[in-house]
Amino acid sequence: MTDAILPYGRQTIDDDDIAAVAEALRGDFLTTGPTVERFEQAFAEAVGARHAVACANGTAALHLAMLALKVQPGEAVIAPSITFLATANCARYVGADVIFADVDPASGLMTPATLKAAIGKLAGRRLRAVLPVHLRGDACDLPELEKLAYQHRAVLVEDAPHALGTTAKFGNVAETIGDARHSAMATFSFHPVKTIATGEGGMVTTGDPKLAERLRLLRSHGMVRPPKADLWWYEMPEPGFNYRLPDILCALGLSQLAKLPRFAERRRALAGAYREALAPLAPIVRQAAQPAYSDPVLHLMTVLIDFAAAGTSRREVVEALKAEGVLTQVHYIPVHRQSYYRGLYGEQDLPGADAWYAKCLSLPLYPGMADEDVGRVVAALKAALRL
Repeated sequence: MTDAILPYGRQTIDDDDIAAVAEALRGDFLTTGPTVERFEQAFAEAVGARHAVACANGTAALHLAMLALKVQPGEAVIAPSITFLATANCARYVGADVIFADVDPASGLMTPATLKAAIGKLAGRRLRAVLPVHLRGDACDLPELEKLAYQHRAVLVEDAPHALGTTAKFGNVAETIGDARHSAMATFSFHPVKTIATGEGGMVTTGDPKLAERLRLLRSHGMVRPPKADLWWYEMPEPGFNYRLPDILCALGLSQLAKLPRFAERRRALAGAYREALAPLAPIVRQAAQPAYSDPVLHLMTVLIDFAAAGTSRREVVEALKAEGVLTQVHYIPVHRQSYYRGLYGEQDLPGADAWYAKCLSLPLYPGMADEDVGRVVAALKAALRL
């Protein structure tokens, strides 16, 4: 093998990104300075939100959302089982119970039907929040999920790290994921494999100024300075956390955010090339289903493979691809199958999540890929499956 290795995802860092960080390093503030607010304002504008609050990472964003809503021990939060661990864990951080929703086995998304089934498992607990995950970058059916949550006096908190740049059209209304039109808050991550990168970093968007203020207080130990107080004085009405995002990383975020249109265009072009190249591999290989209302900027190029019909296993395919320099990943192991949650809630039957996990595999997708890389990946996959 002589070709370069293709990871399933990676950051795109240019000289102007490096220059932006260097300029921040020469400035007066490395953290809690003016670059943080500039990044927040620019991000809010990019997604059409009224408020954006930067924080340390995507997990911190979810935790802050639970804290801002004052979710209490014994209350319930619904999350899909196909997601990263943090979506469910954020509820446990505040002592709430997690009720796992099943997903559509073709898209991996929570649906109104799977949410309704999860609501049926409340068993008298108060439902505080529903956490739809815009898996891969495709949008969930936010208006219908919002209706169901509202009927039970709960709110949506969108877990949107995969969906920066994604738009959706519900009815005749065009919307941008992150505008928080249907939710109390939407959370994002800027991990290196995401659409824009700050190394580590997160953001919470909201249309509620009171929630935005709570998020800002809770990310910095819960400290407040009363009006007319001495400059050195601070008070802590409730404890918060050190979930701040430094100016250095916000400078990188600002530089990356300016490239979002270019990144989005490139991801869409690569996804289109994959769709065309993968079509002949059906029905053994199918692409994840895209809802009709969703126009995604895909974070993940996930395919569903019938390994049994191909006479092979996922392990064998992953290893064969790796030997050709094509690195893949699985998104995700169902969270309800994790030993912690099995010990807490026992065995659960979520057939959609299990069916998705049995077939899913994420192929390389990132703006730095060359056009010919798509053909290389699909040819390697075809050979690994002996098609």
